[in-house]
Amino acid sequence: MSCCRSILPPPPSLFALLPSLIFGLLAATAARSEPKALDAKEWVVRRERILANVQLVMGPLPDERDKVPLDVKVSEVVELPHYIRKKLTFAVEKDDRVPAYLLIPKRREGKLPGVLVLHQTIAIGKGEPAGLGTQENKRIGVHLVERGFVCLCPDYPSFGEYRYDFAKSKYKSGSMKAIWNNRRALDLLASLPEVDAERLGCIGHSLGGHNTMFTALFDSRIKACVSNCGFTSFSKYYGGKLKGWTSARYMPLIASKYGMKPDKMPFDFPELVSALAPRAFLAVAPLHDDNFEVSGVRDCIAAARPVYDLLHAKEKLKAHYPDCKHDFPAESRKIAYEWLDRWLK
Repeated sequence: MSCCRSILPPPPSLFALLPSLIFGLLAATAARSEPKALDAKEWVVRRERILANVQLVMGPLPDERDKVPLDVKVSEVVELPHYIRKKLTFAVEKDDRVPAYLLIPKRREGKLPGVLVLHQTIAIGKGEPAGLGTQENKRIGVHLVERGFVCLCPDYPSFGEYRYDFAKSKYKSGSMKAIWNNRRALDLLASLPEVDAERLGCIGHSLGGHNTMFTALFDSRIKACVSNCGFTSFSKYYGGKLKGWTSARYMPLIASKYGMKPDKMPFDFPELVSALAPRAFLAVAPLHDDNFEVSGVRDCIAAARPVYDLLHAKEKLKAHYPDCKHDFPAESRKIAYEWLDRWLK
C-alpha cells in the first residue's frame, strides 16, 4: 500500500505548544520569543505536515490508483412516504464490499446535495441512521432525506453487516480503513444522477463524529460537515488516558508506538479542526458528555479560529454546546441540519 504523500518527521503536538505559539498556529518554532503571524502560504505547508503526522498514527492513505470499480449491487428497494430506501453493497477494494443504505427523496427538482451519514458505536451500524433502530435522535439519515438530501449510510468496519477482520487487514488502523471506505462512498454519492457532486457533506454522532472529521481531512469534496459528540483534545480525553483510542477499530499505534501519552502524539484535535478550514465545520459538544470533555472541545475551536480567520472563512466555523449528555437532542439536530442546509443548499 503506497502513501499519497511523503511522511515528514513529527514536530511536537500542536496542542502541547498552544500557550507559547498562539494556539500552535504560528509559523515560528517554540524557541522563537516573538513568532510572526502565520500567512496563507505557510498554512498550506503546515496543513500538509498535519496530514503527514496523522498518517504516522493511522498509517498511510492508499493511492488513488488502488481504486477498483464500485460495482454497486442493490439487494432491496423499499418505498416509504417521502423517500426511497435502497439496501446495497459497493466495492472499496478487491474482495472487499461495504454494505450501506441509500436514501433518496421522492420529491426533487434537479440535482440534490449528497450527505454521507456515519453511525455511532452500535451493533446495527448503518441501520441506526437509516431509521431501522430505536433511537429517534440518531435517525439522522431519515431526518436529512426528508429535508431534501440524498443520504448514504455505510457500515463502519466490523459493525452491522460488514464483517471485517482487523487482524488480517493491510491497514495500520481501523480509522484509516474507514477513511478509505468513506472516500469510496463519496465516489458513489458523486456518481448518482440525483446528486450534485459539488455539494457533498458529512455528518455523524460519536464514532461517526470523529469518523466525519477524519474523512473530511483527506477528502476535500466534503464542503460541510458536522461532528456530534465526536472529539476533544487528547489531554482532556478521560484526563489523558488514551486507551479508548487504541483498539483495532481505531489506532493501535497510539499504544504500541506512542505509549498512550498525549504529549507524545504527533497530532491532536486542535490541528485537525484547523486543517478542515476553509470548509464549513460545526462541532456539537454537550456540556455533560462523559466521552468527550467539553472544555477540550472549546480549546480546539479556539485554536482553529485564527486559521479560519486567515482563510477568510470565519463564519464557517461554529460550535454548539447543548445542556445534555452524550446525545443528539432535537435542538442540536435543528442547528446541525440548518448548518448543512446553509452550506450545501
